[in-house]
Amino acid sequence: MLGDGNGWVIGPHGEKYWGKFGAAGLFLQAGDAILMQHRAAWTAQGDTWGIPGGARDSHETASEAALRETVEECGIDPDRVRPLEEVITFEVPGWAYTTVIARTDDGAQLPVTANEESEELRWVPLGALRELPLHPGFAAALDRLIGHTEPHD
Repeated sequence: MLGDGNGWVIGPHGEKYWGKFGAAGLFLQAGDAILMQHRAAWTAQGDTWGIPGGARDSHETASEAALRETVEECGIDPDRVRPLEEVITFEVPGWAYTTVIARTDDGAQLPVTANEESEELRWVPLGALRELPLHPGFAAALDRLIGHTEPHD
């Protein structure tokens, strides 16, 4: 059911995680750049930079959820995205965040339009990602994710 994943899960030590069935984000590469989202201040861990994503619904794979969320938050054309791999980048008992490694179909940066969950969307060169104030979960997974990037010319 659409939207049935919206809600908090309480972790084993009382911490809260968004997404009743876990959450997923899209690590979308175009050439040497990654699509980054400056999260609105009102969102969980807002005013940080990360990848677009959100709660998984009960019927979705991580790839489906990450792509749906990115379409909602960034207005991308989903037909121009090639999901390649799902990587669990954070997990506690009963909840996981999965990062979906993806590429644009032709290596080009797709046009984006931010919704209310974003202050800004930007294609950021891989080498410049750490210059941004990163979402703590994304920052912790970044080295692992960069290992999955595709070389470019």
